[in-house]
Amino acid sequence: MIQSVLVKILLAPFSLLYGLGVSIRNAFYRWGVLREVSFSIPIISVGNLSVGGTGKTPHIEYLIRLLKDYIHVATLSRGYQRKTKGFLVINPTNNAEEAGDEPLMFKRKFQDVLVGVAESRTFGILEILKNQPATQVILLDDAFQHLSVTPGLNILLTEYRNPFTRDYLLPSGRLREWRSAYHRADVMIVSKCPPQMTQEEKYLFIKELNPLPHQRLFFTYYEYSTPYSIYDWRQRSPLNGEPNVLLLSAIAGTEYLSEFLETRTASVRSLEFEDHHYYTNYDVAQMKRIFDNMEEEKKIILTTEKDAVRLELHREFLLENRLPIFILPVRVAFHFGEGPAFNQTVQDFLLNFRT
Repeated sequence: MIQSVLVKILLAPFSLLYGLGVSIRNAFYRWGVLREVSFSIPIISVGNLSVGGTGKTPHIEYLIRLLKDYIHVATLSRGYQRKTKGFLVINPTNNAEEAGDEPLMFKRKFQDVLVGVAESRTFGILEILKNQPATQVILLDDAFQHLSVTPGLNILLTEYRNPFTRDYLLPSGRLREWRSAYHRADVMIVSKCPPQMTQEEKYLFIKELNPLPHQRLFFTYYEYSTPYSIYDWRQRSPLNGEPNVLLLSAIAGTEYLSEFLETRTASVRSLEFEDHHYYTNYDVAQMKRIFDNMEEEKKIILTTEKDAVRLELHREFLLENRLPIFILPVRVAFHFGEGPAFNQTVQDFLLNFRT
């Protein structure tokens, strides 16, 4: 604990320099030195103030499910750590290195939705409208800091365990902007809340986050479904307390998932990597060694949907060694029965949108 505090003190000057740079950039947008672009189509941005781990991907999926049966939805991401450049429309046949893990996961789950990736959000939106003129709403993934595009609805996520109000600027903390940047949000969501949450906890968070009069505040948690095989989605492995699990993950913040598994399995071992890590031959061989050394009879390898699209790059090895790998699906749910209120907020924005 003392060491952590000392590190933050030592890094504080660098955080101030970083914050100064952010302030200058934001001021350039306010003064018109750098231009913001507005589009004649509804744009919904989902982002955060911190570096990773707040659950943007499941919340984008929630919005896709909410809207896709009624209007033409497209999503736009950067395609983090992909090996391609420029704008790309993702196909289900792409691999993670071409598309990025999250965009490929979106496309395979929602094949009727246009999924695009581009380093420039402005250029990407123009390309989406050129490729699919019938698009009626675009969901921007991780775009809270991309001030070059003005979203019509700006959704800011902050994690229950580490809200932005208790965090610090990079590199002493995880914030990409000053805390006051939350003023730009139209909706704030406290994500990864415990499955059971009291009204008292809710009111304490409202007091701490201090939403502005125009801002709506919601609280969400994850609901996990029955894991399915990486080779055949029809093959399931219920988490009924019996399996011993080797959890393979390269996501930001595994505490929430690990706590869930501890209540649903006989035991959990973890093999963790940094967020978006592309598994090497050594990594999958290490996974096999650890799994083979597990003495329990009932045992499986469990991973996330995002990790699975990266693991697929080693499909031949996995099949050859007959490793029982299962994927754990996750969905967002709203506390306090406020899912319909959130849905209505999104629908009202779309219905009242004016070019």
